[in-house]
Amino acid sequence: MDKTNQTFVSEFILLGLSGYPKIEIIYFVLILIMYLVILTGNGVLIIVSIFDSRLHTPMYFFLGNLSFLDICYTSSSVPSTLVSLISKKRNISFSGCAVQMFFGFAMGSTECLLLGMMAFDRYVAICNPLRYPVVMSRAVCALMASVSWLSGGLNSIVQTSLAMQLPFCGNNVINHFTCEILAVLKLACADISLNIVTMVISNAVFLVLPLLAIAFSYVLILCTVLSLHSGPGRRKAFSTCSAHLAVVVIFYGTIFFMYAKPRSQERPGGGQLQASDKLVSLFYGVVTPLLNPIIYSLRNNDVKAAVKYLLNQKPTQEVFSIQKM
Repeated sequence: MDKTNQTFVSEFILLGLSGYPKIEIIYFVLILIMYLVILTGNGVLIIVSIFDSRLHTPMYFFLGNLSFLDICYTSSSVPSTLVSLISKKRNISFSGCAVQMFFGFAMGSTECLLLGMMAFDRYVAICNPLRYPVVMSRAVCALMASVSWLSGGLNSIVQTSLAMQLPFCGNNVINHFTCEILAVLKLACADISLNIVTMVISNAVFLVLPLLAIAFSYVLILCTVLSLHSGPGRRKAFSTCSAHLAVVVIFYGTIFFMYAKPRSQERPGGGQLQASDKLVSLFYGVVTPLLNPIIYSLRNNDVKAAVKYLLNQKPTQEVFSIQKM
């Protein structure tokens, strides 16, 4: 009985920035502001992509999925992080940790695939414009999005189940803001070889393959754009791809920094390195979803026109309705 109790924990303690109490309130304010902007910005993108018929295209369909994903991802971790920063309540139940880990891994895996789908959409639109309506039909787009969501969910179920079945021998202090899977695996007092193998396979399928597909798509896009003789045509092609490329660079840059760095950097006593890992994770978990709507809004004239149209439409409709009354 004693042995069983030592290998099971009912809750975890999230350290977060407990070693830096003076700056916790600053991070609370910053994260709260960023979270509100994430909800507002991504919410606006979802609304305009639904209600503006001019945006009923595959590109904005995937963008709407990406915005919804960012809202789900941040909502699974940011509220608990805010509570821990302001109230010093750092404990999270075992089941709550599993749910948080599941959503974090599922949303990350799904976003990798969605970014790959968006690159394929841009490739077909620029390199095969005549076949675009057939290749990227509504049924095909719905299927591609469904595969992304289902694959990400299944991948997360496997990784979360394997991680939460490990014995922890009473060690329940997670040196992180959230129940991030790598931070939880460090607490296990058993062989995690199976977890590492499945993680490597997962990274190959959900990180490397989509990134290769994105790189290959943009090589073909670049070749096609450079062959265009029209200056405006080149600028239009680059403008439709620049926002997506910026999101890809930010997303994959932070992910590879966290998951592909040398193990030699994870030695005990590396307090500064551990703090930097937390901040990079925060950047990946909060700043990236924050930048997505900003990048797509500022770099996309269609989105800006749709937002202006919807903002101007409501007052006009209200005036007409009052006049009729």
